[in-house]
Amino acid sequence: MATCPAGHSSAADDYCDVCGERIGGAPAPAVPPGASPNVGVNTVTLPNAANGGDICPDCGTPASDRFCEECGYDFATGGGKPTALPTPPPPPPAPPAPAPVPPPAPVSTPAPAPAPGPVPTPPPPPAPAQAQGGGAEGGAWVAVVNADRGYYEAMLVENETDASEIPFPPYCPERRIPLVGAQVRIGRRSSSQNSVPEIDLREAPEDPGVSKTHAVLLYRPDRGWVLVDPGSLNRTCLNGSIEPIPLNVEIPVGDGDRVHVGAWTTITLRRGEAT
Repeated sequence: MATCPAGHSSAADDYCDVCGERIGGAPAPAVPPGASPNVGVNTVTLPNAANGGDICPDCGTPASDRFCEECGYDFATGGGKPTALPTPPPPPPAPPAPAPVPPPAPVSTPAPAPAPGPVPTPPPPPAPAQAQGGGAEGGAWVAVVNADRGYYEAMLVENETDASEIPFPPYCPERRIPLVGAQVRIGRRSSSQNSVPEIDLREAPEDPGVSKTHAVLLYRPDRGWVLVDPGSLNRTCLNGSIEPIPLNVEIPVGDGDRVHVGAWTTITLRRGEAT
């Protein structure tokens, strides 16, 4: 029994009965001329490929023996080495994924304008300056200005002045001037300096004995009104006295006190009276 190159035992000595491989060195048996081959075990009658016999269904080689010379196909049993199926072509590449569509930009809606608020109420006007002078509790302070004949005559005697040189005014109406603010000046306005004191004694009839800044009334929150003579020419007196007050010294004054300045002017301080 022959052995094929793969190690199979084969009854045939030309091609392996198991795998169909050619068994080398084994010549095909000779057939006498005119004799028909023996038909028996291991004998296969093959069609004549030259006369239009079979073709190997696996590789297309014309059959010349039991097994195909190219691929080993077994024409007797219809089997042999299976024909390798062609490798299927690789699948086509997947189409590229569509580019992501960006989300639409958010539409910004402008915030509604805030409703107009109520118009703020303006702050109340500041309190009158006279409240700084003590008028808030007991009423407003007023300076009552008069031409005082008694003071005029006393000054004539004291200064030995001739009445013809400084005559007493025949008509001098009373004036009421509110004490506004923390400082009230007594004097005569100056045309050259454009300075007008709060109690201006240049009004007709003009008192010739009054300086431009003759005296000053100052309000002190802890003491009330005080009188100061900053250095007048004819000095300042109080309450009928002909003795002048000291210069640049604060003298307390109050309701009913009389301030004498110039040749005949008397200023009486009043509280709670209308101007």
